[in-house]
Amino acid sequence: MSAFVPGNVTRVAPLSQGPLDGLRFAVKDLIDVAAVRTGGGNPDWLAAQPPAREHASCVSALLRAGAVLEGKTITDELAYSLEGANHHYGTPLNPRWPHALPGGSSSGSASAVAAGTVDFALGTDTGGSVRVPAAFCGLYGMRPTHGVIALDGVAPFAPSLDTIGWFARSAALLTSVGDVLLPADSATSSHTPRRVDEAFARRARHEPDDAARLDALARSLGAQDSVPLFDLTPAADWLACYQAVQDADIDYALGTWIRAAEPRFGPAIAPRFARIDSYDRTRTPHWRALRETLAAQLDVRLRDSVLVMPTTPCALLAKDADGDTLAHFYEDALTLNAIASLGGLPQITLPFTDECDRPLALSLIGARGTDRALLRLAQTLPTHRGETAKI
Repeated sequence: MSAFVPGNVTRVAPLSQGPLDGLRFAVKDLIDVAAVRTGGGNPDWLAAQPPAREHASCVSALLRAGAVLEGKTITDELAYSLEGANHHYGTPLNPRWPHALPGGSSSGSASAVAAGTVDFALGTDTGGSVRVPAAFCGLYGMRPTHGVIALDGVAPFAPSLDTIGWFARSAALLTSVGDVLLPADSATSSHTPRRVDEAFARRARHEPDDAARLDALARSLGAQDSVPLFDLTPAADWLACYQAVQDADIDYALGTWIRAAEPRFGPAIAPRFARIDSYDRTRTPHWRALRETLAAQLDVRLRDSVLVMPTTPCALLAKDADGDTLAHFYEDALTLNAIASLGGLPQITLPFTDECDRPLALSLIGARGTDRALLRLAQTLPTHRGETAKI
């Protein structure tokens, strides 16, 4: 299945020469390209959109840096999934593990990079929509500090959690794209890596052998010590907080359109958007206050640490994964992803493969505003010299 949206090919030449000369990129179909309608993975959303008047600023920055845009990529409907399947347009291929889902919602962007069709690609990440497909497709992926890259020209999903993100096949290129998109770091942080043992335990619930391999990898990268995250606030409250904040944000950003347009969502996506009619709005202030508390707790823990943890609770999701498997995946994936999402923190996915030829991925999470330092750290790790590390 193609990674790109059906129809006419969207190709845009560079606007000038720069550090990305000769490189090809793609953009998720939530991001505006001038004169093209942004489809959001849903035909009714597409029909309601006029052609974009101008490029999103992140697209313009890459074009000014010398890169050529090769097309727009399929997304899960309006970004509401971590799987990578789209009822209307199909499921982009996971090129290295074709029996498995590519991960979502930035599925097409990950697929295009993993296939070598483009050198890098833009996605968006709210609750893991770059981090998960990067892990599933064996790529480097970057979710930056919330707010450091402008979201003009990007269709909103849950605005207080949404970020631009990107994929590459090497840490060096991931950094080169960051050099174009990111401002100077606004904070400093220790580069002492420390494991999040609760996250490894979550991986062990699904794949004990892989959890042990990932733990050994984390230690080989210098993460000899651990730091607790769920000691002051239980993991279940992190997940509940994330879901409540996301529900309120979706209602704010998309609720009016959904109620008026009654769009045709796929059968897996429709019940998720239906949540916005049933969540308890009276509790929203409580959850937003808890988010601030959790973010403050993370700030303290990250003063002298870079967190190291599995990116996902399992190596892959099969295309025919049953409902129970998906439910357990979401519970643990959203709990792990809530760390960076609720904290507004930068997170890098680091890809590995093992002798069984399946992806393993660790993540680095840094303090807010330390994006460039985190990218430099990823480049210096001894097992990340090539495009994808082997163990």
